[in-house]
Amino acid sequence: MKQPIVICGATGNIGSRIAGILLAAGEPVRVVGRERVRLGPLAAKGAEPWPGHIGDTTFLEKAFSGAGGAFVLIPPGYEAPDYRGYQDHVGASIVSALSKARVPRVVALSSVGAHLDNGTGPILGLHGLETRLRELRDAEIACLRPGYFMENHLWSIPLIRGRGINGGAVRPDVPIPMVATEDIAKTAARLFLEGKFTGSGIRYLLGPRDLTLDEATRILGEAIGIPGLKYIQFPEEDARRALAGAGMSESTVEAMLEMERGFNEGRIRPTRERDAESTTPTTLEDFVSSVFTRAYQAAA
Repeated sequence: MKQPIVICGATGNIGSRIAGILLAAGEPVRVVGRERVRLGPLAAKGAEPWPGHIGDTTFLEKAFSGAGGAFVLIPPGYEAPDYRGYQDHVGASIVSALSKARVPRVVALSSVGAHLDNGTGPILGLHGLETRLRELRDAEIACLRPGYFMENHLWSIPLIRGRGINGGAVRPDVPIPMVATEDIAKTAARLFLEGKFTGSGIRYLLGPRDLTLDEATRILGEAIGIPGLKYIQFPEEDARRALAGAGMSESTVEAMLEMERGFNEGRIRPTRERDAESTTPTTLEDFVSSVFTRAYQAAA
């Protein structure tokens, strides 16, 4: 009898796709998420639903019990009064549960910049998670370090519709690796299916090429019928107000601004040159055509 693979964050863009791929391949899957009802679609496909919070170590150890592998991540907790404290608590819970349950294979969602121990805002929590995971001596670990999610551009839709511009605190000319979450999910699922947990344990996922926000905005604009759409770098105080207006706590806002400074200073970058393993197939043009344009039209 096959051991199940546990997918944390199974209702998110990445976790839900990993679970779907594994289920389609005939693998037994446990899906972990905060709300049972949102786990329903995966349960209908044969997954075993485990509703609960991954910050609850006792719950998570039970979810990991007897598992042949686990996909782990620190879910967004943007409303947390102490964002870094929230990240540390969840990261410690994950690693403690993995250790107690003796999970033999682990794929962790990390980020470009996770090698740095300061000045990266929310990425610092992923640095902490990677550090803790290295304590699991008897497990094979793969830490995925993707670039900027293409899905993040969806946050720009209200601004584009409302003001006819795109913008943020990051400089318009900073080259950034941009990757589709679909490609991240496919990589994670392939690791479980093929069992190839070899090498350093760090795997960068960087999309087909780096893009500046000027270039990305031009691609967005052309696809939605606004040729020449401009990206404007906002003063940090304006960005602070916008983030707070989106419901983020004060500590989360400050972490996000620190991360954006890290991009502007060129500190948040991969530690290796792009190669065949780190280059993923979905272009921003592909993503805009299949996802962004539909979302933009639906927001009308």
